[in-house]
Amino acid sequence: MRFITNKNRGSSKECGVCITLDTDTMDLGSRKRSAEPQGVPLFFKFKNMEELDVLQLPDDGPIALIDGDSLLYYEMGKPTLEKAIQGLNDRLFHILSMCGTSRYAGFLTLSKCFRYDVAETKSYKHNRKGGSKPPIFYALREYIQQEWKFDHQKGLEADDLVAVHSKPNGTIICSPDKDVLYQCAGTHYNFRTAEFIKTSKLEANRFLWKQTLMGDATDGITGIPKLGPKTADNLLKKVRSGFEKIVVEKYVEKFGYYEGVCKFAETFKLVYILKTYEQVENVIGIDLSGSLAVNDIKHLNITYVG
Repeated sequence: MRFITNKNRGSSKECGVCITLDTDTMDLGSRKRSAEPQGVPLFFKFKNMEELDVLQLPDDGPIALIDGDSLLYYEMGKPTLEKAIQGLNDRLFHILSMCGTSRYAGFLTLSKCFRYDVAETKSYKHNRKGGSKPPIFYALREYIQQEWKFDHQKGLEADDLVAVHSKPNGTIICSPDKDVLYQCAGTHYNFRTAEFIKTSKLEANRFLWKQTLMGDATDGITGIPKLGPKTADNLLKKVRSGFEKIVVEKYVEKFGYYEGVCKFAETFKLVYILKTYEQVENVIGIDLSGSLAVNDIKHLNITYVG
């Protein structure tokens, strides 16, 4: 399967999809949750943050790839900027300690991503409430960029960036977002629930096609009307290959051939998290290979204040 955005297609009515997925050679493991997955060193099992000494964090641990968007929302409701910054620092120190590393790269979403150009049926994230965010949100965003060196890329979301820079060994995605946790194969850290999640290639593939069937209400992506998670699970739970054929057939059954294929292509491109440098270059025309800037908490002027 190939992935093409509107600007690559020439006509918004063409329905080419352009991401190569080898669904016949997927790992047949299952998604597991655990407090201590194999291969992820948990150096710190402290009862409170006062026990944390960042100098003890190993500098040869995995690179924590941190989705920073949620961190800002978690802390923007604090009564003062000082408390919000302290809360943000606490969360980041905790993430690094749980991943057993002092090394990290953090990412933010600072502009509209390519999905806004892809969406035709309804605007991407049309269901999100409008209104301005509190000043603390923007102050925190500046703080995390300046002090923690969080990065961004025009045209991409933080979800895409953590996934694109992820490697089978040596990195760990840190995010509370279901799209990343369950659509990307590997061992990830959910810092909202403080648990590690191990997602196999088969489970990641199945989750992608489940989302393509039902859409994603959180982001205003419709999918097939009245096809919910239970129906999607029943369709796909025993499938090990050939997902695309099953999903396309359901779209054609609902909308007819032409409209069905077009709606399928749109939904797929909206829910798909970019996972390779080649896909990024195809979609936004920028080569991100070699662009990962790894930071080390030991080299930053940030200390925990309990």
